[in-house]
Amino acid sequence: MMKNTKVKVTTLLLIAGVLAVAGYFGQGWLRQQITIHKLLSDNKQLKEAITNLTTEDQIGYAKVIKQEKRDAKTFTTLRFVETARNDKLKKIVEKDYTFEGDIVHFDALIVKFSDKMVMDGRQRAMYLWRRVYSEGMAPQDGFPIESPGAEPARYADLLARLPIKHREMFWSNIWDLANDKNKLNEYGITAIYGNAIYSQLRQGLIYVFKISPTGQLYDEVVPDM
Repeated sequence: MMKNTKVKVTTLLLIAGVLAVAGYFGQGWLRQQITIHKLLSDNKQLKEAITNLTTEDQIGYAKVIKQEKRDAKTFTTLRFVETARNDKLKKIVEKDYTFEGDIVHFDALIVKFSDKMVMDGRQRAMYLWRRVYSEGMAPQDGFPIESPGAEPARYADLLARLPIKHREMFWSNIWDLANDKNKLNEYGITAIYGNAIYSQLRQGLIYVFKISPTGQLYDEVVPDM
C-alpha cells in the first residue's frame, strides 16, 4: 500500500513538473506573440517611422553599362542602384547584372498601410526589392537583390529607434502576413503583394525607380548626362 502511494506521489510530481515546464515555455511563446501584436498594432515608434515614409518617392535607378551582340543575340549588362531615403546621391545597393536580351523585369514586395495605421491619416507603403530577371528567364531563376526577412539597408535609419529584437521581428514576420486577411486588417495593413515593372533597356538612358505613397512602383526615363 505504501509503495503504491509513493508511486502515485512520484507520478503526480512528475506530471506537475512537466506542466510547469510546458507552462513556462507556453508563456514565453505567448509573450512573443503579444510583442509581435503590440509592435504592429499600437507601437507609437513604428507608426512614427511609417509616417516618415512620405519624405521622398525616388528609390533608385538602373542604367545600361554595356549592350553587345553575341552570335546574333543581344546581351545587356545593367547597373542597378538603390539610393538612400534622404539622400538621392548616396548608394546603399549597387550591383551589376548581365542578361540575354534587352527587356528586364524588376520585382519588389510592397507593404501597403491603411490610413488608420499612421498618425496623419494618409496611406503609406514600404517595399523590398526581390530580384531582377530578363524576358527570357523564369522569375524564379532571376538574380536576387535583397533577401526577404533581412532588414533592408534603406530602412535601417527609419526603424533605428526600435529595439533590435523588434526590428528583426518586424522584418522576419511582415511578409508572412500576406495571405492572412484578418491579421492584415488587425494590424492596419491594406495589402502585401508583389509588383514587377519592366522596360526595354537602351544605352544612354537612366531608368529612375519611384514608389507612390499608395505603393505603386513605376519608373521614369531620363537621359544619362
